[in-house]
Amino acid sequence: MDMPLAQTPLHALHLELGARMAGFAGYDLPLHYAPGILAEHLHTRCAASLFDVSHMGQIVAAPAAEAAAALETLVPADIVGLGEGRQRYALLMNAGGGVIDDQMIAHLPGRLFLVVNAAGKQHDLALLRSSLPERVAITPMFDRALMALQGPGAAAALAPICADAAAMRFMDAIDTHVAGAPATLTRSGYTGEDGFEIGVAAADAERVARALLAQRGVAPAGLGARDSLRLEAGLCLYGNDLCPETTPIEADLGWSIQKSRRPGGAHAGGYPGADRIARELADGPAWKRVGLRPEGRAPVRPPARLFATEQSPDGIGKVTSGGFGPTVGAPVAMAYVAAQHAGPATRLWAEVRGRRLAVDVVPLPFVAPGFKR
Repeated sequence: MDMPLAQTPLHALHLELGARMAGFAGYDLPLHYAPGILAEHLHTRCAASLFDVSHMGQIVAAPAAEAAAALETLVPADIVGLGEGRQRYALLMNAGGGVIDDQMIAHLPGRLFLVVNAAGKQHDLALLRSSLPERVAITPMFDRALMALQGPGAAAALAPICADAAAMRFMDAIDTHVAGAPATLTRSGYTGEDGFEIGVAAADAERVARALLAQRGVAPAGLGARDSLRLEAGLCLYGNDLCPETTPIEADLGWSIQKSRRPGGAHAGGYPGADRIARELADGPAWKRVGLRPEGRAPVRPPARLFATEQSPDGIGKVTSGGFGPTVGAPVAMAYVAAQHAGPATRLWAEVRGRRLAVDVVPLPFVAPGFKR
C-alpha cells in the first residue's frame, strides 16, 4: 500500500494560494500555481520567486572543526578549509568513485549545516552517523522549513525584512533573523539566478513566507519552474544526472574537488573512490556530461538514447535531463556521451518515439548565471 504523502510546514499556504499539488520524494508539493510553469519560470528570471524546498533534509554536524575533518573521509571537497560564514557544494562518494548524493555544506558558528536531497536524507543521515566518530554530533532537523527566494530581485525583496542580506556574497552563510524569526541564510540556490535559501523553524514558516510574498515583485513558484530553471542553468538533478555509477569527473563537477584534495594537495584523497577520481583527473573519463540543443522544437527527454549518426546501430550515450527552455526559447537537454563524441558542435542523433532527431553538443550552462560574486 502506498504511504501517504508528507506535508511541509507551508502546505496549507500552498492550498490557499491555489497551487496544483503533486507528489515528489514522498512529499505533497506545489507543481505550479495559477500562472503556470512557463510564467513562473520567466518571472524568476526577471524578478523574484519563492519556492518551498522544505522536503530537503537539514542536518547539523558539530563541533565544526572535527566535523569538517571527518566529512573529508566521505566527500572530495575541501571542508577543513571552508571558512566560517561560507558554503560549499560537496558530493558523497562510494568505493567505486560514484556519487551517492550531492549536498551543500555551510560553516556556521560552532557547527556545519548540511542541506541534503529529500529522497536520500534518511540514507545520508544513517551514513553520517555510522561513518563519523562519536565525538561528532549529528543532529537531523527534518521538521524545519526551507524556502528559496530566487531571481535578480531577491536581494531587494529580502532587504526590508532581513538587514543582513544585502551584504552577503554568493555562497555566504549566516545566522540571522528574517521577518523577526531566527533563520539560517545562505546566498545560493538551484536556478542559476541570484537568490537565498532560508531555513526557519516550522512554527515560523508561514509567517516568514507571507512576509516574503508581500514584498514587491515576489510571487510563488513550484517544482515545474524549479526544474526548468535548473536545467537551463546546467545544474545536475540527483537520480537523473547523478547516480552511484556516475563519477564527479564524468559529471563535469571536477571544480567541486579543490586543489587541496587532489593528488599532491595538502589533504589529498582519503575519501571513497579517490584512486579512480585521481586517474580520471589525470587521464580524463570515458564518459562526459554535455549540453544538447535539439534541432527543431521537439523536446528530447530522458532516457532517449544517443547515436553518432542517423543510421548507427550502437548507442553512444543517453539523455538524462531534457525539456523546453523558456528563457532559451527552444528545447534543451543534458546527456552523458562517450568522451570522443563530447566535443562542442558535435552532431549527434537522439532516438525519440522510434525516429532519430538531430542534436548538437553545446557548452553548459544554457543561460549565463546571475550570481552575486
